[in-house]
Amino acid sequence: MSQITLVRHGQAQTQAKDEQSYDQLSDLGHTQATWLGQHLVELGEEFDHVFCGTLRRHRETADSMQAASHATIIEDARLNELEYFGLAQKMETQHGLPIPNEREGFLTHLPTVFSAWEQGIIADPVETFEEFETRVGEMLQTFRTLDGRVLVITSGGWIGNFMRQTLGLDMHGFSRICLSIKNTSLHQWTPLGDTLALTHFNGVPHLDRRDRQYAQTYL
Repeated sequence: MSQITLVRHGQAQTQAKDEQSYDQLSDLGHTQATWLGQHLVELGEEFDHVFCGTLRRHRETADSMQAASHATIIEDARLNELEYFGLAQKMETQHGLPIPNEREGFLTHLPTVFSAWEQGIIADPVETFEEFETRVGEMLQTFRTLDGRVLVITSGGWIGNFMRQTLGLDMHGFSRICLSIKNTSLHQWTPLGDTLALTHFNGVPHLDRRDRQYAQTYL
């Protein structure tokens, strides 16, 4: 293995209130992914292995990027996002924590929900925090066994947990990282001895041009 590149999916349906409604790209999301794919071609980037989750927004991002031009896309449900909508709804009904309407509100809401999830005080989640971390860790070990460059199309919370496991982040650090990850951003790790070194974080070079900066989104 020479390098792992993680990509967050393009912008999804930002006004959605549940997982099913959220899980498809917006028009802007398709454009972001198309521009990213074009950027990788212009750089002459090539990948030996391509993975994506089984969610619709993952596959749509891969398709708009034309990621299959690098290698056959392997879909794996272990790359799917944590179900934040479900956790947030349970926190509201079980503990009276309202779901915010504005992005600024999530700066405190998300860390609170994640901490409660980790501590096991949210009853009957779709999966426990330990189960989520386990599947992220399993994919990390899978990538370690591969020769060549790996491209992975997934979600922000998944990328944040990958960073938590490779950088040793605590829950606060994990939460803050998740809030900062942009749509179609690039994150790269390179082997350094027996460890993986984060060498690139949250890059959106395909959106850095002045006429595209409007397309730098977090939700």
